[in-house]
Amino acid sequence: MKVFILAGEPSGDKLGGALMAGLKALAPGVAFEGIGGPQMQAQGLESLFPMEELSVMGLVEVLPKYRHLKRRIRETAEAVLAQKPDVLITIDAPDFSLRVAKLVKAASDIRTVHYVAPTVWAWREGRAAKMARVIDQVLALFPFEPPYMEAAGMECDFVGHPVVAEPQATQQEAQAFRDSLGMLPGAPLILVLPGSRRGEVSRLADTFGQALVPVLAQRQNARIVVPAAGPVEDLVREVTSRWPGRVQVIAAQDTAAKRAAFRAADVALAASGTVSLELAAADTPMVIAYDMNWLTRQIIARMLKVDTVTLVNLVSESRAVPEYLGADCEPDRIAGALLDVLEDPGAQGAAMALTMERLGRGQEDPGLRAARAVLRGLEGHQRNI
Repeated sequence: MKVFILAGEPSGDKLGGALMAGLKALAPGVAFEGIGGPQMQAQGLESLFPMEELSVMGLVEVLPKYRHLKRRIRETAEAVLAQKPDVLITIDAPDFSLRVAKLVKAASDIRTVHYVAPTVWAWREGRAAKMARVIDQVLALFPFEPPYMEAAGMECDFVGHPVVAEPQATQQEAQAFRDSLGMLPGAPLILVLPGSRRGEVSRLADTFGQALVPVLAQRQNARIVVPAAGPVEDLVREVTSRWPGRVQVIAAQDTAAKRAAFRAADVALAASGTVSLELAAADTPMVIAYDMNWLTRQIIARMLKVDTVTLVNLVSESRAVPEYLGADCEPDRIAGALLDVLEDPGAQGAAMALTMERLGRGQEDPGLRAARAVLRGLEGHQRNI
């Protein structure tokens, strides 16, 4: 069995590594070609070129590299066609992945699988129909996504979210972390997560810092902990130096401390994104806040199809997690919500537990489930040839 698999960023590399491990377990002798990072390379992949070349976000950043990326799309499609794999698996990075799949489909009948469904349930639903022209099967992270993909004409399997397989700190490790900060019993630990991109951190830092002022006025013994993402660690250290209180920044490479902080925290203030699921996995109640520039805010507001963007709320079909987006992303409102959560920390417990259950906690590892779905799809494809 030959598989061509590609990912364009670290989160995709993580999914790809787990999927490759699952395929190796279920189909011994499987051979891989493609593009990936360290986790996929650890499973035996020799990357066609460095994955980092594809990790480009935003129009301004893409423009100078457009010709290079276009050449890489063509080179990748040519490599797929030359290898004649049983299946092409593309992971997220739709701007690159779907262009490669389009070229491959135009010149062959190679089966195509895309891992991570587009968020058509939130906005731009037309993406699903466009995607169906070049993708045969989708592997979805969320249980509510298959109907959207199937309605567009693609097979779709919910395979579970990787967050349910992430290791969690023990209560002892959490207490040791609190002790390392010299915290008194009962003192609140506030986790602050202002994002993983420079634009996010720059935009949210002052608002988050101002929101902490009234919280610390009422909870004077509280400690602020900020786990820094690798690409923005220097910026996080700079902006948090202006925040009130005693702020402890966790270095990006200190994953053990980050896990312990997530488990030890009494409440988290976080930018909108997948981090809400990481917090739910650690049983940490949260307040979500996010803002963007005025024009983007207006466009998104007109296109958005849901009344919440917090994944815990969406998966649990509740509105347990308070969120402050766009014009509502104001320090006083965020501060009030943080104080409310500290007063009633258990209010989000049921929604967080239901979210983890629905995403596959306690079930087969998502990477293995994804591998089974790929093999099932291949069997059906081969029967129909």
